[in-house]
Amino acid sequence: MTLMILGVCAIVSLLVGIATEGWPKGAHDGLGIVASILLVVFVTATSDYRQSLQFRDLDKEKKKISIQVTRNGYRQKMSIYELLPGDIVHLAIGDQVPADGLFVSGFSVLIDESSLTGESEPVMVSSENPFLLSGTKVQDGSCKMLVTSVGMRTQWGKLMATLSEGGDDETPLQVKLNGVATIIGKIGLFFAVVTFAVLVQGLVSQKLQQGSLRSWTGDDALELLEFFAVAVTIVVVAVPEGLPLAVTLSLAFAMKKMMNDKALVRHLAACETMGSATTICSDKTGTLTTNHMTVVKTCFCLNSKEVSSNKDSSSLCSELPEPAVKLLQQSIFNNTGGEVVINQNGKREILGTPTEAAILEFGLSLGGDFQGERQACKLVKVEPFNSTKKKMSVVVELPGGGLRAHCKGASEIILAACDKVLNSNGEVVPLDEESTNHLKDTINQFASEALRTLCLAYVELENGFSTEDPIPVSGYTCIGVVGIKDPVRPGVKESVAMCRSAGITVRMVTGDNINTAKAIARECGILTDDGIAIEGPEFREKSQKELLELIPKIQVMARSSPLDKHTLVKHLRTTFGEVVAVTGDGTNDAPALHEADIGLAMGIAGTEVAKESADVIILDDNFSTIVTVAKWGRSVYINIQKFVQFQLTVNVVALIVNFTSACLTGTAPLTAVQLLWVNMIMDTLGALALATEPPNDDLMKRSPVGRKGNFISNVMWRNILGQSLYQFMVIWFLQSRGKSIFLLEGPNSDLVLNTLIFNTFVFCQVFNEINSREMEKINVFKGILDNYVFVGVISATVFFQIIIVEYLGTFANTTPLTLAQWFFCLLVGFLGMPIAARLKKIPV
Repeated sequence: MTLMILGVCAIVSLLVGIATEGWPKGAHDGLGIVASILLVVFVTATSDYRQSLQFRDLDKEKKKISIQVTRNGYRQKMSIYELLPGDIVHLAIGDQVPADGLFVSGFSVLIDESSLTGESEPVMVSSENPFLLSGTKVQDGSCKMLVTSVGMRTQWGKLMATLSEGGDDETPLQVKLNGVATIIGKIGLFFAVVTFAVLVQGLVSQKLQQGSLRSWTGDDALELLEFFAVAVTIVVVAVPEGLPLAVTLSLAFAMKKMMNDKALVRHLAACETMGSATTICSDKTGTLTTNHMTVVKTCFCLNSKEVSSNKDSSSLCSELPEPAVKLLQQSIFNNTGGEVVINQNGKREILGTPTEAAILEFGLSLGGDFQGERQACKLVKVEPFNSTKKKMSVVVELPGGGLRAHCKGASEIILAACDKVLNSNGEVVPLDEESTNHLKDTINQFASEALRTLCLAYVELENGFSTEDPIPVSGYTCIGVVGIKDPVRPGVKESVAMCRSAGITVRMVTGDNINTAKAIARECGILTDDGIAIEGPEFREKSQKELLELIPKIQVMARSSPLDKHTLVKHLRTTFGEVVAVTGDGTNDAPALHEADIGLAMGIAGTEVAKESADVIILDDNFSTIVTVAKWGRSVYINIQKFVQFQLTVNVVALIVNFTSACLTGTAPLTAVQLLWVNMIMDTLGALALATEPPNDDLMKRSPVGRKGNFISNVMWRNILGQSLYQFMVIWFLQSRGKSIFLLEGPNSDLVLNTLIFNTFVFCQVFNEINSREMEKINVFKGILDNYVFVGVISATVFFQIIIVEYLGTFANTTPLTLAQWFFCLLVGFLGMPIAARLKKIPV
């Protein structure tokens, strides 16, 4: 709107100017305003266009989803965009169906079609109801699907064709800043109206004294127009339209840089929210640890052994009775969600979750044959692993007839389902108290060494079995226990320590055994002497009053269900007012990711459902990357604060100078074109310079802003008011004493003085922009040369200021200055720096 008003002003100025002074002299003012408007529009449009390109790049990255496909006889990973009709897609729990297709084979497949139909009740897919639709999600089970149609020919594609994507969401910070902009704009409008009224009143008084109130000339009309232009530009200067630009630039810059740091931001608000985070609830597996599992300890036939190499595995094979080895291999290769395949290069490849891959790798090291075992036994029913049951079960038909159920899962759950065990001779014997205690001690020993323990068991189904029947939950024979090691990621301990120094509490929430969880938490530096480690079932039993005392002390929650994680996050946010970031990789994490202020999904191990519920996707699944996200979030927040401090200083000075000058002298020292240039410096160029400051490690040494922190802090008000007072005093001094100090005489003296004031004001900008790089530190030059954008903006500002003053006199209403006058402007601008340094020492 302000630019439209200026456009009208420019047209009227051109018409009146050319009519009174002729072409080209009469067109200078009007063309000057037009040039300034075009410059503002061009720079803003360029920034917006560059930002839209960044979003387009990010959007492309966001949609890169890989899926397991069998094509030309080979199972391989490929992008969902490369799918073709005829491909066989392997779907598992948590996957999004990438195309329309038909069910080929699978077990217990439940599909959530709510995204397509709006119906919350999941649909069972089988050979009787074989249709799978693109965009729906696998809620349970696993299957193979034959692709029938892809892209815009799918049901989802047809639906998308009828919809257009919504506009960008405003972040909470943008809403807050728009409120600030509106208030400043209203104040500016008030000052502009009063300034215009005072200037017009001065002209009317002058005409009354001359007795020419009834005769108005073209010069009078031009003077009124100039008053109007000054009033309008006061509004233009006051309205900080650079604020949204600064937010957008800062967020877009941070998003692009975070992409290089392995974090994909899906929602703009996530950048700034992460900067305010006070708590991170992190998963263990894959986030704090490497997620490359290997079996390192075993306990089969009641004998424990370390198996850290293939040599150990082969010696274990020779030590165990042959029937026990065969039973173990049958259990490993049939009761699995993974697969052993030969890839296109002819090499053996293990596909599946890290835990499945570790057990399959162990089975192969025992000399097992995956394909041979699968062909020998026929799978009758599969109940895939899920977070509620914490186990996976299968029923197989044996080569010689007869049925057998195998199950594996959380050690204490499987052990509780067993009443028999294989002894050291491989014979089935009752599970007595001594054997139970021995196995429990072994499980605890493994867990205390930060090993993930899994128990394997089987039961003979002598009374037959129907696929409609549930797989038995008791009467099993324990084959043994494996301990799987998942080492802590390099750099995690340092990252947790950095979080602690930054005032961010890190909590581990895992489905794993409490001993394993505590061991890993201690290794990472999460669990301290005064912290509490608790199990999900115990947490669930606590009353509201007990939770209020307990939650602040919880550092580890083991054996947690999705609901436990959700409850913890909800309490932290609502009861304790924390800003909570949650990491997750499974479908079961979706409720907590959704409830959190910021959801962080894992890019490698994460299911599509988890990624869809998240705000940020951690592409390398590394906890250190989460700390980098927090650092960038704080950088965004601080950068926008720096820009607001810089802009408000300019606003206050420009408003007061023009207002007081218009009221006391009847003229405004800064013309429309000059004010527009100042506006250009502080809005667009200021946003570009200050909003793109990279983060530093010092950001992680201060406390988080949290939910209730004030955006314009007392430190900012101190800096704004101090600098504004200094700049106003300098300009007022020049207005009152400038002519006598610089011995300005003759008809050109007013123009020289106004140019001097304009030039001094701009240089006070420039140096204040450097001051704004640090709000509390005195050394503002640290790392300045590393920020090419900042150096480029400052250089461009000084260069164009010289051009405007020395060569664009008629356009900008300036005149060339002497070397002494240039030096004075530079000195006055520079003196703002020691004053700023002194201000920073004033405690607030």
